[in-house]
Amino acid sequence: MKKKWHIHTPDRESVKAISSTLKCSPLTASVLVNRKINSVDCAKAFLNPSLKDLRPPFSFIDMDVAVRRIYKAITSSEKILILGDYDADGITATAVLVEFFNYIKSDVSYYIPHRIKEGYGLKPEHITNYMVPDNVNLIITVDCGSSNHKSVKIAQEANIDVIITDHHNISPPFPEAVAVINPKRTDCTSDLNDLAGVGVAFYLVISLRKYLRDKNFWLHKSEPNLKNLCDLVALGTVADMVPLRDENRIFVKTGLDVMGSTPRPGIDALMKVSGVEKSEVSAGDIAFKLAPRLNAAGRIDHAKTAVELLLTKDRRSAIRIASLLHEMNETRKGIEGEIIAEIEKFLKENPEILEQKALVLSDSFSKNGWHEGVLGIVASAFVKKYFRPVILISVKNGIGKGSGRSIPAVDLYNIISECSMDLESFGGHKMAAGLTIKENRIKPFQEKIKKTLCKICKPEHFIPMLFIDYLLDFDNISEKLINELKILEPHGLSNEEPLFMAADVRAFSSKIVGEKHRKMLLKQFGSNKDRLYNAINFNIDLSKPSAERFDQIAYKLQWNRWNGTKTVQLIVEET
Repeated sequence: MKKKWHIHTPDRESVKAISSTLKCSPLTASVLVNRKINSVDCAKAFLNPSLKDLRPPFSFIDMDVAVRRIYKAITSSEKILILGDYDADGITATAVLVEFFNYIKSDVSYYIPHRIKEGYGLKPEHITNYMVPDNVNLIITVDCGSSNHKSVKIAQEANIDVIITDHHNISPPFPEAVAVINPKRTDCTSDLNDLAGVGVAFYLVISLRKYLRDKNFWLHKSEPNLKNLCDLVALGTVADMVPLRDENRIFVKTGLDVMGSTPRPGIDALMKVSGVEKSEVSAGDIAFKLAPRLNAAGRIDHAKTAVELLLTKDRRSAIRIASLLHEMNETRKGIEGEIIAEIEKFLKENPEILEQKALVLSDSFSKNGWHEGVLGIVASAFVKKYFRPVILISVKNGIGKGSGRSIPAVDLYNIISECSMDLESFGGHKMAAGLTIKENRIKPFQEKIKKTLCKICKPEHFIPMLFIDYLLDFDNISEKLINELKILEPHGLSNEEPLFMAADVRAFSSKIVGEKHRKMLLKQFGSNKDRLYNAINFNIDLSKPSAERFDQIAYKLQWNRWNGTKTVQLIVEET
């Protein structure tokens, strides 16, 4: 879908102050101001993320209660069980806690529910079938648990305490657990709402380490350097697509440093099978190469395989498991492609559906049904293509499991909340949600979603925007500039890669590479005659003819590394 271009006009005085004080180019200073980093002090903090700048861990409500209960479990040799979600956020959060408890030699185990057979969160049958027979004393949930009232109650009745750590939306009354650590609690003043589940789990570890220090626990054992857990925190944070600002930026920057220097065997193996050079690993590599392979375990088989990868100390085992995850990811791509093709065919035959403000579809028209493990990715693909909320529902035995994704202006969680009378259960946040619904309630639910969106949304909400940071002619592109822009990394949500615009550009050569990418050699009219740049435009519409001249292009700047050499490459976003 064609985007509406908006060219930022940053405050000149702020740009001047940041540029002169920090000795960076006006272009880099402009990008900072465009990201609402308007002062020199804010820019310094942004460009120098450090673990010492994290906000205090005990600002979370219930954190003090949680660490006291965990301390009792540690000193009394109680059995602790970590229950995590089956996505990359939950997988990494599980690994963070298990690794910490293993370090202090606690009696710890973990449990990841099977996505399809068991579903999301702590279930009553987990208590009765696994935790009671295994004599578990304390359950700590990660990246889940905020809506598991019944399960917490059953655990209490079995004399098992529960501590919930989560980041999903939560409304009172809260589960009657020993502690509910969730920055989205209405009574929590931590101001850390943007943390991923692994970030909340890491804050628990920070708090626990301090509490153990106060109790002189570390007198006879060296205190762990928690920086060594930040590779896991970075993986889960980027994978969960939370804003890469403040604490999240600190976690990811620190974690990438760890991954690039002393990666654990599992992550080292994952980088190798993904074709990632560890010395150059980036947030983009996590998002597009590492996280999909981690997530593939829970989507195609069982997420515990991914936890095993992250926790193993054996490099041969790591390579074996990473290779298995790579194969699962290839399988996932195939399943995903089949579903996308099936939906595209259905939309082509029923074009009136695209007149609606949301796509809410079940697999009723599918020949073989949809694999619920990939619905979130497929929904994301259609959000990107049609720029509207998408909810896809897979139905088996009269029960539908759905996954939804949204656009920035539409809070999907709130929309679904308005229509929740048709649902068995739901959860999530602004941009993503999951739900369970009876098959006979799908049509009423579709109608309610349609009416709710018509009531609260405006036409401009459904126009995708392209935000241009700077007008950058080809003559002003330099190696020095590209190297300087690296100080803005890591990039992700709320800190996107800088996007530039150039006018009057000609393609001297053009060819299709891969399935649907166009590689070009570009020159700008009026620029130095030697200023020819390699460029690539990903995922193009092959039905449209190749242009030889562009009135304007929106592009990003990157190094292209090949056979030990690097050259400037333009990533063309839109023309």
